Amino acid sequence: MTNMEIRELEPKAIWKNFANLNTVPRPSKQEERVIGFMKAFGEGLNLETFVDEVGNVIIRKPATQGLEDRKMVVLQSHLDMVHQKNNATEFDFATQGIKMKVEGDWVKAEGTTLGADNGLGVATIMALLESDAIPHPALEALFTIDEETGMTGAMGLKGGILKGDILLNLDTEEDDEIGVGCAGGVDITATRSYNLEDVEEGKTGFKLTVNGLQGGHSGMEIIKGLGNANKFMNRFLLDGFENYGLRIEEITGGGLRNAIPRESVSKFCIDSIHNEAFKSDIAEFAEILKEEYKTLEPNLQVELEEIALPKKVMSLGVQEGFLKAIQAAWNGVYRMSPDIENLVETSNNVARVSVKDGQIEVLCLTRSSVESSRTDLANTLRSVFELIGCEVVTSGEYPGWKPNMDSPILKVLVDKYKKINNEEPHVAACHAGLECGILGQNYPDMDMISFGPTIRGAHSPDERVSIASVQKFWIFIQDILKDIPVK
Repeated sequence: MTNMEIRELEPKAIWKNFANLNTVPRPSKQEERVIGFMKAFGEGLNLETFVDEVGNVIIRKPATQGLEDRKMVVLQSHLDMVHQKNNATEFDFATQGIKMKVEGDWVKAEGTTLGADNGLGVATIMALLESDAIPHPALEALFTIDEETGMTGAMGLKGGILKGDILLNLDTEEDDEIGVGCAGGVDITATRSYNLEDVEEGKTGFKLTVNGLQGGHSGMEIIKGLGNANKFMNRFLLDGFENYGLRIEEITGGGLRNAIPRESVSKFCIDSIHNEAFKSDIAEFAEILKEEYKTLEPNLQVELEEIALPKKVMSLGVQEGFLKAIQAAWNGVYRMSPDIENLVETSNNVARVSVKDGQIEVLCLTRSSVESSRTDLANTLRSVFELIGCEVVTSGEYPGWKPNMDSPILKVLVDKYKKINNEEPHVAACHAGLECGILGQNYPDMDMISFGPTIRGAHSPDERVSIASVQKFWIFIQDILKDIPVK
C-alpha cells in the first residue's frame, strides 16, 4: 500500500493529514519547514494563526453554533519527530518524506521511524480544525516544537498567550489509557579527552558490531528490560580487555537520548597470538548473550571481522577506567513507584557512547516522577564518570506532571470512555516526558489530560500505529468535544 492509498484509510480526515505531514522533514531543532507547513495550513482555513517567538504554532477556531458557552479547549501536540533508521536503510531525513506501508492492522514506515509520535496527534487536530461538521467549543490548537530533544517549545511558551481553560494533550500511546501525570527528566553528558598511544607490532585489528536490537522509547519502554547496545558492547570489550589485552581505537554506539540504543560498532586490536582464542570467546559470549535475551531480543546479531590495524589507540589507564565506568553506569529501571502499580518512577538510558580521536562522550537521559529520586540517580551517574576524570554536565531539565485525580476533565473522559467502549479506561501516569508539566508552570489553572491512539515501538524503525485504534480515538475525541463543560 502506497502513501496515496494510506490516505484512503478510515478515518480519511486523519490519514489524509498524516500523509501530508509525513511529506515534510521535521527533525527536532530543525522544524522550520514544518512550522511553515502548519502556518500555511491555518491561514489557508482563514483561521487566526501565528507563530510565537520560539516557533510554536497557535491556531484558533471559534465554537460551532450552540457551543459558544463552553470552556475553550487547547488541543496540543508536538511537530517534531524522532529520526531513526536501520543501518541497511538508505534514507535522507533532510530531503525525503516518510515512506509508509500497511501490515495487517498496523501502519509502519519502510525502515525508518513513522512519525506517529506525535504526528497522529497533529493530524487529528488538523482534521478538527478543517471540519465544518463536527460540533466543538472554541478551539486553540497548540503545535509545539522540539519536544523530543529538550521540550524547548513548551518551555518557551510564555504565560498569557493561550486563552483556553482545558488542555487535551494527544500524545499518549495506549488507546485505553487516560494520562494524568508523567515523568520529568534531565540530560547527563560526560566528556573527557585522552592521550593516544601508538600500536605496537604483532597485533591484529578487529571490528565488532552489535545490532538487531528492538530499541524504542527510553521512557515508555524502559520497563521492558530491552537490550541496550552500548551496555552489550561494553561487556564484550571489558572481557576482551581483561583476558586478551584488547586496546580500543574507537566506539560509536546509540544515537538520540530518548531512544534505547539498537546498534554499536567498535574498532580495536589484540595481540595476534590470541586471535583464534579471542574469536572463539566472542562467539561463545555472543551465544550466552543471545540466550539471556532470547525472549526480549530475538534478532540480536553480533559480528566480528578483521580489519586494518589501527595506528593509534586509547591510553591504557583511561581505557580501563572508561570500560569500568560504562559497566557501572546505571541503565534501565532504577526504582518502581511505591504508590502507583506498575509505574516506573526513576530510570536511566545510556543513550550514546562515542570514543574517537582522543575524545570520550557519553550521553544519558535520566527520568523520574519524583525530583529527589531523579537527583539521586543523576548523582550516581555523575559520581561514576567523575571518578574517571570526566567533566559531567546536566542540562535540559524539565519537570514532571503531578496527577490530579479530582480533575473535572478527567471525569468527562472517564465517563465518555465507559459509555462508548463498555469498559473502564486505564487512568495512569506514564514514565515518558509529556509537555503538560512544563505548560502547567505558566498555566497553573489549566485542567490537563492526555490520551491518544495505540502506538508501538516509538523512537525506533519498528514504530507503528494501529488503524483500528485511530478509528476508536477519532470517535472518542469527537464525543468529548461536544460535551465540554460550560464556562
